Amino acid sequence: MNELINELKLKLIEALNLEGMTPDDIPNDAPLFGEGGLGLDSIDVLELIVLLEKNYGIRLATPQEGKNVFKSVAVMADYVAANRTK
Repeated sequence: MNELINELKLKLIEALNLEGMTPDDIPNDAPLFGEGGLGLDSIDVLELIVLLEKNYGIRLATPQEGKNVFKSVAVMADYVAANRTK
């Protein structure tokens, strides 16, 4: 699981152009959106949806599902591990 978490962090940094950040800068359980986390916004959600579909074959059914999946990198990793098709 740690390997998947690190992979997701690298893909987040690349997809969201988080220049100057390393995987170690992103806590596994920190919120991705809002205060206290990466401070991502609704445009970033679209990037994350594309990232999941392109890299893991995961298509989110509803916006609510995305809200639940993108709580933190750890939650994303659990979801990817359980639902990936690639």
